[in-house]
Amino acid sequence: MESLFLVIATLCYLSGTVGYLVYLFRDREQLHRISWSILLVGALFHGAALVMRTAVTGHLPAETIQEALSLFAWVFVVTYLILQIRLQLRILGSFVSPLAVVFMLSSSFLPSQIMLKSEFFKSGWVIVHVASLFLANALFTLAFSVGVMYLLQERHIKKKNFGFLYERLPSLERLDSIAHYCLISGFPLMTAGLITGFAYAAVVWHSPWNWDPKEILSLVTWIIYAVLVHERLAVGWRGRRAAWLSILGFSATILTFVGASLLLSGHHSVLSSKM
Repeated sequence: MESLFLVIATLCYLSGTVGYLVYLFRDREQLHRISWSILLVGALFHGAALVMRTAVTGHLPAETIQEALSLFAWVFVVTYLILQIRLQLRILGSFVSPLAVVFMLSSSFLPSQIMLKSEFFKSGWVIVHVASLFLANALFTLAFSVGVMYLLQERHIKKKNFGFLYERLPSLERLDSIAHYCLISGFPLMTAGLITGFAYAAVVWHSPWNWDPKEILSLVTWIIYAVLVHERLAVGWRGRRAAWLSILGFSATILTFVGASLLLSGHHSVLSSKM
């Protein structure tokens, strides 16, 4: 049943993505509502599958890179669905839903080796650690999507290319405001996630810092977002520089989340599970 629900969720995400890509070219409110609803149905089936996995294993479904990426895809979709109600930026779905499909499909093809032993996920510290980081990364992924939209809109304005995409994208001011909202909301969550991770590492490995590749990359990613948040609040960074730094931060997030787990040896690595 769990596998069936995951297939249904993936098909819903794919269908929602098709709907949103069509919406990118045809401004129909009903098309947005249908696509949003399909994503919601997919998230419900996906959530049910994750609950089933948790019930079977008795721990958070993040033991393997497959589980972790699937869980993140769900958190990302749910975060978008909720924020869409608040932001009312319908065109954002055309940029977000393809990413959800990529995350979901990637979770099916990546290795299924265990990264961390299941007993680690029974700790409340780890639950807070994973939940905070996943929600922060979902917000940062939204900021990345908005950053891409900002750069596209800025390019159209500079080249005075006022075609259909210019008409469909929001103003630069609104895009920058939404990116700011996502960053300001995500950074405290990321900080909380890292602090709880270091605290739990001190208990398990008797040191909060073990020079693990994922720890190092996580700290680098945190520094990137810390610089971005500081520059926005203290210096008043806006526009292109902030958009590019959001894209850089997202790239570092993906490298930390997937690259460190697959390519580098450490406590959070698939390679370590093979040794």
